[in-house]
Amino acid sequence: MEKLLFEDRETIRAQAIFLGEKLDLHSLAQTEYLAKKPLVVSAGQQGYAVLFDYGAVVMFGLEPIQEASFLTHLRPLIVSPFKTPETEEVTLKLVAAGAGQADNGVIYLQSLSIESLQIVADVLAKSVVLAQYEEGTAKVFDKVEPVANELAFSTKTERWGKELLRQLGTTLAIQHKIVGRVEIIDKPDLLWDSPELDRLHRRLEDEYEIRERHTTLERKLQLISTTAETVLDLLQHNSSLRVEWYVVTLIVIEIMLSLFDLFLQVS
Repeated sequence: MEKLLFEDRETIRAQAIFLGEKLDLHSLAQTEYLAKKPLVVSAGQQGYAVLFDYGAVVMFGLEPIQEASFLTHLRPLIVSPFKTPETEEVTLKLVAAGAGQADNGVIYLQSLSIESLQIVADVLAKSVVLAQYEEGTAKVFDKVEPVANELAFSTKTERWGKELLRQLGTTLAIQHKIVGRVEIIDKPDLLWDSPELDRLHRRLEDEYEIRERHTTLERKLQLISTTAETVLDLLQHNSSLRVEWYVVTLIVIEIMLSLFDLFLQVS
C-alpha cells in the first residue's frame, strides 16, 4: 500500500540539485529513512528529500531557508562538490487525470505517495545531471573544434597534444559517469516492485527528453573522442616518421664518411 505524503496539500515545491561527483550515503546508514533505492529521508519541518549516491538530491515541500539548512548538513557528505551546481525547480500538483504531464515547470500527479516522489526525483535528478554534463561537453567541444578545423589545412598538430589528452580524459570521465554510475537510460529499481508506476516514469522521461538528451550527449562525446584519438594518432605517426628520418640521415652520414675515408685511402 502506498504511503501518502503531504495529505493536506495539493501543490508542493520541488528542487533538484546536482551537488557533486558523489554523495557518501554510507554515512547515513543509521539515519531513519522512509524508503530506500532511492533513499528518502525527512527534511525541514514537513518536507522530504531523495538522495542519490551519484551526487544529486531532490527536495520536496521545503522553503528556501529550509533547503539551505538541509544542504548545509549534507555538505560533509559531498565528494568533489561543484562550484556552480546545476538546479531545476518544479511544482507538483495533484490532478485526477493526466499524471506525468509537465508544463511550464508544473508536474501533474495523481497522488503524492513516496513511490511517486521517488519516480519524480529519479527523472529530475537525471535531468540536472544531463544539464551539468551537456554544459561541460559543450565547453570541451569548443576546445576540440579548432583542432578539427586545423586538420583540414595542416597535419602539424603537435601543440594540441597535451590539451587533447586532457579533453579526452574529461570525455571518458563523463561517459563513465552517465553510463556506469548514473545509468541515465536504465529504469529505476523501484519499478520492479511497483510496476504500476511504469507509465508515470515513461511519461516524465518523455517530458524531460531524458533518452533523447542522453543520445545527443553520447554522440557529442563520441565525436570528441574520435577527434582526439585521430589527432593523437597523427602525432604518434609524425613522431615515428621523424625517428625514421633521423635513422636514415644517420645511415647516409655514415655511408658518406665511409666513402670519404675510402677516398683518402685510395689517394
